[in-house]
Amino acid sequence: MLKARLTSKGQITIPKEVRDRLGMRPGDGVVFEFGEGGVRMRVERRRALGEFKGSLPARRGYPGKEAEREAARRHVIREVLGEETH
Repeated sequence: MLKARLTSKGQITIPKEVRDRLGMRPGDGVVFEFGEGGVRMRVERRRALGEFKGSLPARRGYPGKEAEREAARRHVIREVLGEETH
């Protein structure tokens, strides 16, 4: 049986053996689900930003790196100087 002790700040350290068996990594969350007879702990994985790629449809095509740089340059000129160049 593995145990953990609650600190005065309400924190516990999940024993390494438990973290290893559950495949927990830094940034993962823990969800507590209350039910009849006790509490169930569930790991909530921290998702990498790359996992969300393609999850939303593109609203417009990508015009290319140079076009984006030019648009950014024009935006900065408008913001800083209050004018636009062509």
